[in-house]
Order: sequence, then C-alpha cells, then structure tokens
Amino acid sequence: MPVTAKLSRKFYETLGDDIANELVEWFNQVDATYRADLLQINELNFSRFDAKLEQRIAQLDAKWDRKWNQFEAKLEKRLAQLEVKFEQRLAEFKLEVLGQLSQFRTDMEQRFEQLDSKWSDRLAGLDSRWTGRLAGLEARVEQLEVRIDQRAAETKAELMKWMFVYWAGTIVPLGGVIYLLVR
Repeated sequence: MPVTAKLSRKFYETLGDDIANELVEWFNQVDATYRADLLQINELNFSRFDAKLEQRIAQLDAKWDRKWNQFEAKLEKRLAQLEVKFEQRLAEFKLEVLGQLSQFRTDMEQRFEQLDSKWSDRLAGLDSRWTGRLAGLEARVEQLEVRIDQRAAETKAELMKWMFVYWAGTIVPLGGVIYLLVR
C-alpha cells in the first residue's frame, strides 16, 4: 500500500503543480521500489535463515543421532556385561545348589542307612522274641490239645458208662413188662 507523499502548499507554489506532482510521483516510485527491494531482501534473508535453520536442525539431528548411537552402544555393552555377570552368578548359584543337593542327598542316604540298620536290629530282636513266644504258645496249644483229647476220651468213657447204666435201668423193667405180657 503506497503512501502518497504530500508536500506543503508553499512547495507547490514555488515549483508549480506539475513539477510537485512529478516529484510526488517520483517519491512514490522510489518508495514502491524500496518496498519491493525490501520485500525481496526480507524474502532472501528469510530463505537464508530457513536454510541455516534447516542446516542447524540437520546438524543437531546428526549430533543427537551420534549421541543416541553412542548411548545405545554403551547401553548394549553394559547390558552384555550384565548378562555375562548374570550368567556367571547363575552358574555359580547352580553349582552351589547342586553341591548342597548332593550333600543333602548324601546326608539323607546316611540317615536312611542308619535308620535301616537300626530298624533291622529292632525287627530282628522283635522277631526273635516273637519266635520264642510263638514257640511257647505252640507248645501250650499242643498241651491244651492233648488235655482236650484226654478230656474228650474221659468224657466219652464216662458217657458210655452212664449210657450203659441208663439202658440197663430201662431194659430190666421193660423185660419184666414184656415177661408179664407174654405170660
């Protein structure tokens, strides 16, 4: 938007309207030219600024990429070291646990052997005591069987005797009754 230059009235009277208008027009042309030049310079400066900004951003991106790659490399190296350390500790722990399990197994086997021998001794003693007691019990059962057999024989003999007495006591009167009837 061009600014129209206004000159004082005295300037118009001194130079005349034609020259003053021409001078105003020349001022407006110079102003328009300066404005166009200024706009072109501003656009040129902005494009240079934009190019420098893009360059700086690219440099910062490259710098951050390098830093990030260095950080990633350090992190990977540290993680690898930690993994190796973890594997070593895990292997040590595994060996320790296996050693303790082996020791525990050995201790348990010894204790089981002790218990086995202890119980074998106790069972052998118990077996010998029960064998003696069973032998004594068998002898008593045999004695009891002999006594039962003797008692059975005695009872049988006693029953036979009493049966004979009963039948003799029954037959004698029956014989008398038959004798009386037959006669």
